[in-house]
Amino acid sequence: MTFNTGSTSLDAIVLSVVASDSEGTYGYKITQDVRSILDVSESTLYPVLRRLQKDSLLETYDQEFCGRNRRYYKITAEGILKLDECRREWIAYRKKINSILLGETDD
Repeated sequence: MTFNTGSTSLDAIVLSVVASDSEGTYGYKITQDVRSILDVSESTLYPVLRRLQKDSLLETYDQEFCGRNRRYYKITAEGILKLDECRREWIAYRKKINSILLGETDD
């Protein structure tokens, strides 16, 4: 069974992947990291990156690599706050789902 991932979850996952490298990371690596856990195409992820940049959650810079420019994405301070909020909401959501699916209760 495959569970659908909404745009909010995908945003949080992308922010988390980018935040894992303090110097930032480039688009192809982001897509590979996300695709290691989700079945999503590059054509889905690049608009997410652009939207997160437009919303000031990510910033970009270009760096030369093997004679070509490579675009790097780095999480902003605002992005870190948003990621923290997403993580808190995920924990609460996961507890609710686990209580129903697995019969787990908060003790």
